[in-house]
Amino acid sequence: MKLNDFPREIQPYLIPKLEGRLVYRCLGCAREYDIDQLLYTCPHCGQVLLIHDLQFDRLKKVPGELWRRIFDYRRMLKVPSLKGIYLYHEFIGPMIPLEAAVYLGEGHTPIIEANSFLQQEAGIRFYFKNDGQNPSASFKDRGMASALSYINFLIHQGYVSDVLAICASTGDTSASAALYASYLKPHIQSAVLLPHKKVTPQQLSQPLGSGALVFEIPGVFDDCMKVVETLAEQYNVALLNSKNAWRILGQESFSYEIAQDFEYDMENKAVVLPIGNAGNISAVISGFLKFYETGIIHTLPKILGVQSEHANPVFRYYLEPDPKKRKFIPVTVRSSVAQAAMIGNPVSMPRVIHLVDRYNKAAGGRKVFFVDVKEQEIMNWGLLANRNGHIACTHGGECLAGLITARNQGIIEKKDIAILDSTAHALKFSGFQEMYFENRFPPEFEIVPVPELINSPVFLHPKGLEKVPAPGKPLKGDDFREFVKRISKEIAEVLDLKKVRKP
Repeated sequence: MKLNDFPREIQPYLIPKLEGRLVYRCLGCAREYDIDQLLYTCPHCGQVLLIHDLQFDRLKKVPGELWRRIFDYRRMLKVPSLKGIYLYHEFIGPMIPLEAAVYLGEGHTPIIEANSFLQQEAGIRFYFKNDGQNPSASFKDRGMASALSYINFLIHQGYVSDVLAICASTGDTSASAALYASYLKPHIQSAVLLPHKKVTPQQLSQPLGSGALVFEIPGVFDDCMKVVETLAEQYNVALLNSKNAWRILGQESFSYEIAQDFEYDMENKAVVLPIGNAGNISAVISGFLKFYETGIIHTLPKILGVQSEHANPVFRYYLEPDPKKRKFIPVTVRSSVAQAAMIGNPVSMPRVIHLVDRYNKAAGGRKVFFVDVKEQEIMNWGLLANRNGHIACTHGGECLAGLITARNQGIIEKKDIAILDSTAHALKFSGFQEMYFENRFPPEFEIVPVPELINSPVFLHPKGLEKVPAPGKPLKGDDFREFVKRISKEIAEVLDLKKVRKP
């Protein structure tokens, strides 16, 4: 639709104005810094930052009902920069001009309801939000669109030039960073650090295909992250991990889309997320808080953070019921099929602590919960989901396993409707499915295949059939007819098909 086709009272709001005054705010000492520089931690105390809009209260002057209409009508516009996360421009990047916004097709991923069988197995009505349908096939594109739009803005303003963007990754971050950086060449080049042999071949191929310089180093993600942090502290590089507060802003769009897709009714809703480096759960909590504070939603949904038993420092932290006695202790991670969540010392843990406290206070009671699950449960539930119409990655399986655990513990009730984050496309982790089907998981994964979930191809070559087609050597005439007849007969026998009775 064109602008003039919309209701007259909505037209002034559809193209967002450049407003707001954004600053970096330290979660440790509360100092604030201008955003005209690339900053990741507080120069004074070293703590992580959140981006705060000093003029956020201006958004509260617009009634919540009007905001809903603005977003719903804006969704019908054909303006590319407003098709993705910047549909919610006023909440994500109100000072970024639309011409600086990078849009590669990210955001507004579908919410797919589970079929009746799967909902019966889980004992609850639930949906998967398929973030694997983002451009680089993971949720990371939300934050990367924000971070790279901000850098693009700095380039346009003349604050930076010839940027080298760098990140540590377990796969998805590197794929996303390399993709978005490549779109802004020649102004931006990218480099990524990966733990050697800890990334799936599919994920490794993505940054290579986007032209990034890829470094594989010994260790796990936490080791890569320390190297990247050192580079960011000592050299002029743009860090693109979730330590970058602009990433958090972009990932808040996940919350806004859920609210919009459910007609802004968050009553009896529960959002289930894998934790990993804790940036995504921080963003989702922050996003719902902003919509709640501006009256766009009237209820805060439950938030459930899920971790594998092989990497569960956040779950362990919240086992202590008394906030004054809680102490965060990093863990040594073990092998996990939830590979992107295999992080023992999440960078965004201070954000989690800060935002969980704010969220629960705003809700008037506890609304954020944490569970951990077994590796066996992650694989079993993920495979079962994909046998019933989904394309859930192992982290989607982790979320479903977490939902079952939370139902059994009474955290999530039967009346609730759950929305599970499938963070990436199932094809990125197809290697784990192959290991499951072929029963070759190393012992440290603690996974034993359930026979009913194993699937493998059946090779058919009828006994005595000598002439078969091959590439460049097709069969013809009687030989081809015999081949089709024999193969068809064997398939019918395997499937126990009944012949059609002809009149």
